[in-house]
Amino acid sequence: QVQLVESGGGSVQAGGSLRLSCAASRSRYTASFYCMGWFRQAPGKEREGVVVIGGGSTYYADSVKGRFTISQDNAKNTLYLQMNSLKPEDTAMYYCAAGPRCSGTSMSAPYWGRGTQVTVSS
Repeated sequence: QVQLVESGGGSVQAGGSLRLSCAASRSRYTASFYCMGWFRQAPGKEREGVVVIGGGSTYYADSVKGRFTISQDNAKNTLYLQMNSLKPEDTAMYYCAAGPRCSGTSMSAPYWGRGTQVTVSS
């Protein structure tokens, strides 16, 4: 069974930064999951892809390009999302995901974490 546990969310003012972490319980997770990434869901909106890594490529949503950076530490089985220059419209629940197939910022049949809340005030 795979478990993904997010942390690092919080409340910040616009222009601030946060770093989210996603700890995976499955060892060698980067070899096990072809795709990994971060998604978010704001109240009243559908879940959207923020950034996905798959097949050696990384895809960012246009809304976060230049501000967010994904990275991973294979030794710690952890995926990170560095978020800089945060805006109020970045406010959402952020979810870590891992799965076998992806295209751009979309992912098929992913495992999901429970999410971590990010709130950006103006």
